[in-house]
Amino acid sequence: MLSIQNASLKRLQELSLCLLCRAMKTDSTIFVRALGGADIDAVLKIEAASNPVPWQRDHFCHEIEANYSWPFVAVENGRVVGYVCMMSLFEEAQILNIAVEPEQRGKGIARILMGHALQLGIEKGADVMALEVRASNRRAISLYENLGFTRTGVRALYYEGVEDAILMEKPLKENPLCSLPL
Repeated sequence: MLSIQNASLKRLQELSLCLLCRAMKTDSTIFVRALGGADIDAVLKIEAASNPVPWQRDHFCHEIEANYSWPFVAVENGRVVGYVCMMSLFEEAQILNIAVEPEQRGKGIARILMGHALQLGIEKGADVMALEVRASNRRAISLYENLGFTRTGVRALYYEGVEDAILMEKPLKENPLCSLPL
């Protein structure tokens, strides 16, 4: 069983690299690394441009310090262009926050970040990856559905008391490689 799991993780890593190569529409290279304190100003700028009620510095500092959280940034030419904050606790991993610079959207950066988070969720032993997304964020919903997430519910008026949150999940244990598009 362990060798099958290791083979699956290795195959997922290979697929993540393929996603990286195929997702990009530019000649530059995007890589993902851990979010550090020096990245917070760049992340706050992206967050402010992406969310009507943005996370504050303390939120990101907490994610860096928490034992169950794994925040990452996407970097292009030495510059932070996106981030994802993921937590994994017991059988569930969850995307807490993800955003890409507005002028960098549509280049596959969110797909790369999600692929990284999915891989890490599997490595941490999660059975499922969960997230919530604004009902109006059709591009994000489309990305998540393309990655194999399904809608599991709605939190009515969740965002600022005026917009619903769509709840989505993706199983990670039941052949996770089959639903990753290339």
